[in-house]
Amino acid sequence: MRNISDVIEQYLKQVLKESQANTIEIKRQDIAKRFECVPSQINYVINTRFTVEKGYLVESKRGGGGYIRIRRVILHEKQDVLASLIDFLHNQPSLNEQVVENILIRLFEEGLMSEREVRLLFHILSDESLGLYTEDRHLIRRHQLLALMKLLSYR
Repeated sequence: MRNISDVIEQYLKQVLKESQANTIEIKRQDIAKRFECVPSQINYVINTRFTVEKGYLVESKRGGGGYIRIRRVILHEKQDVLASLIDFLHNQPSLNEQVVENILIRLFEEGLMSEREVRLLFHILSDESLGLYTEDRHLIRRHQLLALMKLLSYR
């Protein structure tokens, strides 16, 4: 059985897929009512499932007329995908395993890596494989992923 976060994620992705503009505007309260959950559950889903490295841009406006706008970024050229991820990596203060997994899944979904390559790299960049101190792992992951983006851009 799927948990409520998975259900909300799938619902939002389906609505987004049906959108002509690859953008949806939602009200946190409306979605919370629909799924009979607290609004913070909607925040959790959006903050963890609709991230830049997964190919989404999220804008929000708080208050009475507030909304959350989710936009699927569709990049048609592999260079655009790689440039987007490189920019993200340069501006990301920490790269935990979840962020690395998100980036690798995005590369797979964009057809830039095979499933096997993703699995191998995720294992190599995991906490278990890297050991070290947290700051060192983040630095090594950043350098390795930037090197990967460079390599993929010439493939």
